[in-house]
Amino acid sequence: MKCLFLIISVILLNSCNSNEVTYGNHTSDVLRIEKIKDNVYRHTSYLRTETYGKVPCNGLIYINGNEAIIFDTPTDNMASTELIEWIGKKDIKAVVVTHFHEDCLGGLEEFHKKGIPSFASKRTIELAKRNNHVAPKSGFDIRKEFKIDGMNVYAEFFGEGHTRDNVVGYIPSEKVLFGGCLIKAIKAGKGNLADANTADWATTVQKIKNDIKDIEIVVPGHGQHGGLGILDYTIELFSEN
Repeated sequence: MKCLFLIISVILLNSCNSNEVTYGNHTSDVLRIEKIKDNVYRHTSYLRTETYGKVPCNGLIYINGNEAIIFDTPTDNMASTELIEWIGKKDIKAVVVTHFHEDCLGGLEEFHKKGIPSFASKRTIELAKRNNHVAPKSGFDIRKEFKIDGMNVYAEFFGEGHTRDNVVGYIPSEKVLFGGCLIKAIKAGKGNLADANTADWATTVQKIKNDIKDIEIVVPGHGQHGGLGILDYTIELFSEN
C-alpha cells in the first residue's frame, strides 16, 4: 500500500510540473540563445554582408510567467522558426523591431505566419516599406508599453543615431536595456554608418543614460553585453571629431 501511495504521489507531482519549462542556453548553426538573467535571454543570429562578412546580430527575449516578448527578429526565417520553437508554448505577446535594417527584421515573415503581433515605430514601418522589407504591422510614435504577464516592458525613441528610427527596449523589473545597433559593444568600431546621424548619436545615448536611472545590463545590437560602461563607450566613440 505504501509503495502504491508513493507511485501515485510521484505521478501527481510530475503532472503538476508538466507545464513548467526550464530554458537553458541553445546553440545551432543559425541561432544562439544565451541566458543573461533568470527571465532574460540574448538571441544571436548571423547576417552575411559584403563589407563585414558573417556578422553576429543580437536580439532579446523576455519570458515572464506564460508570456514572452522579443526585441528584434533573427536575421532570417529559418532562425526565427528555431527561436519560436525554443520558446514553445509560451504566448509571445509581441515582437518589437528596433529599426528598419535587415539584422532587426530579416525573420519577421515567420512571426507573421505564426500570428505573432509585431510592433515598431511608425518611422521604422515607413522605412522598412521604402526599402522593400517585410514591415511590422503596428506602429507607435515615441513610446509603446507592453504588459508581459503583469510586468511592464517598453520600447522608446530617444533620438537619432545609428538610424533615424532607432528605438531601445527596457525591462524595468530586470533592469535590462536592449540598445540594439544604437549601442556599441566595448572595443567595437562605429560600424555601418550608411543611414546614421553621427552628429546626434552621442546626445541620444546620453539622454538614455539620463532618463533611465536603473540599468544593470545593456545588450548591444552586435557583440557582448555588459553594464553602463557600454553606454559611456558609445558616447565617447561618437563624441570624437
